[in-house]
Amino acid sequence: MTSSSSSASALLNSIHASLADLSAPHYQNSPFDLPRRFSAFAHRLHLALTHLARSSTSSLDSFPPAVLTALKGTASELAAAVKTMSFYSKGKIFVLIRCLSLCKSLNENAAAVSGWLALLDSAVGDLPDLRKKIADLSTDMEQAQFKVTENEERVHHTLRREGEATQTKTSRAVESAIIMDLARALGTEPENHTELTKQIRVLRNDIAGSSTASERRILVSLERIVENWAAQPNSTTGLEFEDDAQISPFKNFLCPLTKEVMRDPVVLQTSQTYERSAIKYWFERCLDDGRGATCPVTGQVLQSVELKPNIGLAGAIEEWVNRNVDILVKIGVQKLSEEPPLVDGIEGVLDNVYNISEEYPSCRFRVRNAGIVVLIVKLLRNSSKSIGTRLRSKALMALVSMAKDEESKEIMLQEGITRLAIHSLIGSSEKEKECAVKLLLEFSGDEACCLKIASEKGALVLLSSMAGNLEHPGLSNLAEEVLVQMEKVEGNVQHLAAAGRFNPLLTRLCEGSENVKIEMATIVGNMTLTNSSKEQIARQSAKILVEMLSDPEGRAVSLRALYNLSGLDDNATVLVDSSVIPALTGILFINQDTSLELKELAASTIANIVSNPGHWELASADKEGNSMRSESFIYNLLGVLSFASLSCQVSILHILYGIASSPQASESVACHIKSGEGIKIILPFLEHIEEEHRIQAFRLTRLLSVRFGQDIADELRPLHKLSLLKDKLLDDQAAYSERADAACILANLSLSEDEVRTLLDVNLVRWTASTLKNQRQTSSGRISRSASSMLEGLLGLLLQITNNLNPQTLSMLKEHSLITILHHQLNHPSNPRVKQLAILGLKNLSGYGRSVAAMESEPQPPHGLCCHLMLMCGKSSLEPSKCPIHHIPCEEDSQLCLLKSNCIKPLVDLLSDNDTSVQIAAVEALSTLVIDTSSTSNFKRAVEELEQLGVIDAVITVFTEVRPGELQERTVWIIERILRVENQKHSLNQSLVWALVEAFKHGNANTKRNAQDALTSLKQLSGVSGNRRSL
Repeated sequence: MTSSSSSASALLNSIHASLADLSAPHYQNSPFDLPRRFSAFAHRLHLALTHLARSSTSSLDSFPPAVLTALKGTASELAAAVKTMSFYSKGKIFVLIRCLSLCKSLNENAAAVSGWLALLDSAVGDLPDLRKKIADLSTDMEQAQFKVTENEERVHHTLRREGEATQTKTSRAVESAIIMDLARALGTEPENHTELTKQIRVLRNDIAGSSTASERRILVSLERIVENWAAQPNSTTGLEFEDDAQISPFKNFLCPLTKEVMRDPVVLQTSQTYERSAIKYWFERCLDDGRGATCPVTGQVLQSVELKPNIGLAGAIEEWVNRNVDILVKIGVQKLSEEPPLVDGIEGVLDNVYNISEEYPSCRFRVRNAGIVVLIVKLLRNSSKSIGTRLRSKALMALVSMAKDEESKEIMLQEGITRLAIHSLIGSSEKEKECAVKLLLEFSGDEACCLKIASEKGALVLLSSMAGNLEHPGLSNLAEEVLVQMEKVEGNVQHLAAAGRFNPLLTRLCEGSENVKIEMATIVGNMTLTNSSKEQIARQSAKILVEMLSDPEGRAVSLRALYNLSGLDDNATVLVDSSVIPALTGILFINQDTSLELKELAASTIANIVSNPGHWELASADKEGNSMRSESFIYNLLGVLSFASLSCQVSILHILYGIASSPQASESVACHIKSGEGIKIILPFLEHIEEEHRIQAFRLTRLLSVRFGQDIADELRPLHKLSLLKDKLLDDQAAYSERADAACILANLSLSEDEVRTLLDVNLVRWTASTLKNQRQTSSGRISRSASSMLEGLLGLLLQITNNLNPQTLSMLKEHSLITILHHQLNHPSNPRVKQLAILGLKNLSGYGRSVAAMESEPQPPHGLCCHLMLMCGKSSLEPSKCPIHHIPCEEDSQLCLLKSNCIKPLVDLLSDNDTSVQIAAVEALSTLVIDTSSTSNFKRAVEELEQLGVIDAVITVFTEVRPGELQERTVWIIERILRVENQKHSLNQSLVWALVEAFKHGNANTKRNAQDALTSLKQLSGVSGNRRSL
């Protein structure tokens, strides 16, 4: 056999195999038209090719090339057709999903085979019968035009739509229509749930190996739709009946799409009746799919989408609904009237009342007239706890729906429903709260209802709290809606403000008429406000309130409002920026016809503003532009102080204290008070009968005593009032702040030695020492301002004593361990002044100890040691070791030796304190250790001891880092003394050398002199400038 005959035979075998597959019975009996028709063409082709093969069996190799080409092309197309036709062996839904693409493929296969048959036709001209068969088949296949049915195409588009990722959830009506179309395409009835479910399972198997997300989404969607379709129809319209109490609806009452009793039945041109909304959904879906609207039941394409009301059916349904509603209302009245109420029965009643009201608004009157509204309100009032939050929520929701009926709303108000709803705002569930707010929202549209809600105790506070709670946005929005409605009612402004809703008040205050502004200002003045509320009101209304001060009718109320707002320290800047101070000073100083009450309010407001340092320091205090720290303003205050009312006097003293305590104004204000004879005016208030007057006077006098201690002493001394301060300090019945301030004043006074001995006697010292010890033992961390002031004052008193040391006071010092008390105060956590006073006291004790040591180091009479040495050193061994600082024996509990009392290390630590005054005091105290340089060997020993204790390095560190000033002057003095002892270590310290050079160049006279001497000791003069004169 030749190769050409072999090729022809193989082609014919391939074609026959494909044709045998295409002609299989399952294609010929397919439910789809396309595979049946293509299978018929395959059968005819099989017969024609059999005829061709029979007529050429003896000479296959005689086929012309055209025949071989035609056979080859036909074999290829038939193989492709076999693959396409194989899809029709799968489930019907799978075919519907791909029907258009399968149809297209078969059309292409048929057209291609037709072309190859035309070529074969021209090659078998000598066989007329065969040629006619092939020609007819070629023509028929060319004109085949395979098409899917209209229903199949509609179902295909519907399924593809369900497979889209952006497809929204399908409505119940559309799902029902999809089921009807799908059932027709599958050749079954929509009610045949078994067959539909079976086809869904087949589809699941068909796409098991598919990677197409769209097909998987189609499967999920169909499963849901079929499951929903299989659900039992809701023939009760959402109403719940007991046993056989319901009158069952006729079948034609149910919409084919929703399976529910229709409310608005309409008829299509196919005479099929649907629920209006349901069929509209289906029409919209058809429009979205780009095809004509159809009747879901018949599948017929509609020429018109007109919806005609089915009036007769609607009337029958309405009658059926009314009869069922009457049954439910009767049952509801019976169950709600039971005592005690049965929870199980009540829940169904409440659900039915809500459903009747929502689904059939025209039947609300039946519920109302039967007295159910009153019964539900009584249920909430009398059985609220027993029915629980779930039933309370349902009862409230039923009333929310019934409140849409005006007569029912009136009944609820008469029965006190607003109070019950407000009580549910604190319910145990969010659902109950939400229902309560919804009910209040229904009532908030009426002004009288709004007033009633606002008058209920706690209502607005609870609503405001809910509105600000963003954890539950739904509830928050509902509460906000209620409050917005409440804000529209004029009579609710004060209630809303009390609940923290100030916008209505502020809007009326800023934009209302003069009378309205006065009314709103009155509310602000009389309210108890939180700090955040004061800030909000001040920022929005301060300027308006200040403007109202110029109006005699609004002056009093606006002044009270401003006073109320000034109680917040942070509002001082806002009020000052609103130019409130000139207006207040005008009332206080200028307007003679102003009542005492308004003057007191003006003074109190200014006192609140100046309570803390701030913007007021630079503000104008009057229309002439004088500041609050100006001489004229201080003189005006002093001028009215003696003649003002008691309340006003307290405020003026407060104002003077506030201004005088300002860092920017303290010096000038104190001078103005002194020049205006303020000290003479203020001091009598120290003995005022009213405690508040005394407290303010003591505070102010304490400030003044820092600068004018001598003047205050001079004023008190002729009146024999110096003891007043001591008596106040020791008075257990006096206010603690008074006693603390008295201690500070007494410590700041310039007293003579006799006065010190008289005032600061043994009893006072004993009391002071005891108080300091007790305070240290009871203190835990941060202490109060009054306690800190007391501590400062007591240390000041001890400093007074150490400034006047003599042999007679030494026994008293040792008895109370004064140096230990001072040592303990070096680590005070918050008050630098306390540390400074303690350090200065140590400095005085150390200095006095140096003088005592100098006396004791001199040759003594043979009769023994003097009392000073005995107190300082006590009895010693035959060869006592000498103190490296004092060069005499010092006891371990010495009251005059910093080394033995372990005070040097704490003083070194304080050299790095953040407060410069503390650093200076520490340097001064340490300076007492290097005063005596008369004996080189003794001094060298002292320096070596200080070197070991870290004093030298610490002082040098401070000196190299400090700028020109007192601290530099003090440290360079110590360094110059230390460098008198030869020490190679310091001569190599380039930082020290450089700092000494800078001090020599830029320091004051004392600093330059000490720096020069220090450089000389380091033998660095030539390295500085070459000669001494140039330095």
